[in-house]
Amino acid sequence: MIETRALDVLSVPIAQGRLHAPADLRNDLPASSLRSVAAIDGSASILDKAGRVSGRAPVSPDRKGNVRAAMLFNSFVFLLAFLPAALVLHAAAERYRPQTRLPLLVGLSFVFYAWWDWRFLPLLLVSIGVNWLVARALPRDGTGWLFPAALAGNLAVLGIFKYLGFLTDLADLIPGFDLPRIDLALPLGISFFTFHHIMYLTDLRAGRAPAFGLTRYALYIAFFPQVLAGPLVRWSEIMHQFEERPYARPDAAERIGRGLMLLTVGLAKKVFLGDPLSVYVNPVFQAAAAGKAVSMAEAWQATLGFTFQIYFDFSGYTDMALGLALLFGIVLPQNFDVPYRATSLRDFWRRWHMTLSRFLRDYLYIVFGGNRRGLAVQVGALFATMTLGGLWHGAGLTFVAWGAAHGLGLGAGVLWRRAGGWMPHLLGWALTAGFVILTWVLFRATSFEAALTIYKGLFGLAPTGSGFKWRTIAIAAAVAMIGPTAWAAVHRLPPNRWLAAAFALLFVVVLLKIGDDANYEFIYFQF
Repeated sequence: MIETRALDVLSVPIAQGRLHAPADLRNDLPASSLRSVAAIDGSASILDKAGRVSGRAPVSPDRKGNVRAAMLFNSFVFLLAFLPAALVLHAAAERYRPQTRLPLLVGLSFVFYAWWDWRFLPLLLVSIGVNWLVARALPRDGTGWLFPAALAGNLAVLGIFKYLGFLTDLADLIPGFDLPRIDLALPLGISFFTFHHIMYLTDLRAGRAPAFGLTRYALYIAFFPQVLAGPLVRWSEIMHQFEERPYARPDAAERIGRGLMLLTVGLAKKVFLGDPLSVYVNPVFQAAAAGKAVSMAEAWQATLGFTFQIYFDFSGYTDMALGLALLFGIVLPQNFDVPYRATSLRDFWRRWHMTLSRFLRDYLYIVFGGNRRGLAVQVGALFATMTLGGLWHGAGLTFVAWGAAHGLGLGAGVLWRRAGGWMPHLLGWALTAGFVILTWVLFRATSFEAALTIYKGLFGLAPTGSGFKWRTIAIAAAVAMIGPTAWAAVHRLPPNRWLAAAFALLFVVVLLKIGDDANYEFIYFQF
């Protein structure tokens, strides 16, 4: 049986490109120092995925080795300091100096982003400035090279920070190559704000988007509720909202109330459903990464636990982001619609990370040919799109395999429908759920070897084991399957003082839980 204590994730073999501290140093370091080593090595997207031993926020050291955590939505510094101050300043600006409201929001967003590591703020600033200048020049570009150059530049910056170490590892597999591994700290949110740049420039080039001033464009990219982990918002969904005076609306008070409710629900999902599952998930996947056998009970416990952990973690973050945006008068698009009730894989991707699915459809799948050029092109476009979607999630072959598996599954669904296939909803749900659950192993595992260890346990090729912790997983499954989305629930509830009191009490309970050392990072921050 695997002990539930934290395992040393730094012991993963160097051949997998995940060794970030000498073994003799690891043995002498306390847990807090291990977190610092992880940050210094710049391995957030890999090391965090390998175990999240501490469950802490992404950290970044200064030149003296001092470490500062990112300002998480579920942290005291955000909930009790930054957010109240931001709301007061925003309300004062709208009332007394309306023309300063947008610059203030931009400044607050930069402070929020720089809290993790101010040295990455210039990257965000330059990214905004250069892309805005490109957008201004694009309508007058007579050469045709400006847009592809801007697209390549954005992808190159993302590639350098996110994939350079991964690419050097792959190059080392070629005989005669012996490149040093280059690990760079992954700037928080770079995958998301890069996609925002690409969406806007693509639509501008196609004549679907107008040019905007620098302040509005900067706020579109850096708006703090969405900058770190989405949702991915189209310019057409948000730019016009920046010009409105949110607190002058007749429904302003109701919007603020519903925003606070969404924030509270998201916090509760994260703290009471997502985070507790980590104790069933992390030790098992860490053991698999270390080459230890995993029993059948442990494998199913960890796989089902991660299935619901990632849902409540990410959907909880999205609920918080939507609620926070409402507090400032901005409506962001929904990102989840009870995905584990999907009856097909296509249905799943219409419900899971909906804004990413929309991006992949509109800016990759259609570009690759979509469904306009025959069945073979459509299936190939699905496979290529989802494989790249998997790579976007992280620099690792397991991510690529996860995306490719979903591409194959979606392609198989197309072939089934073209052949006139049909199945009962219950069977469709069971097959979809089984496929999604099994492929989450690839998403969570640190290597194919670790994934194979988990699969052996799942399919009974390891000792049966005992002690399956089913209660927490069963509760999480029931909430994920039966309950409505937080957005739907909050907007169906009629506002009244008893409801306000109930949510205020829930918020206090969440704060007490956060104070009980439950400040876990969000899984999608690594992407």
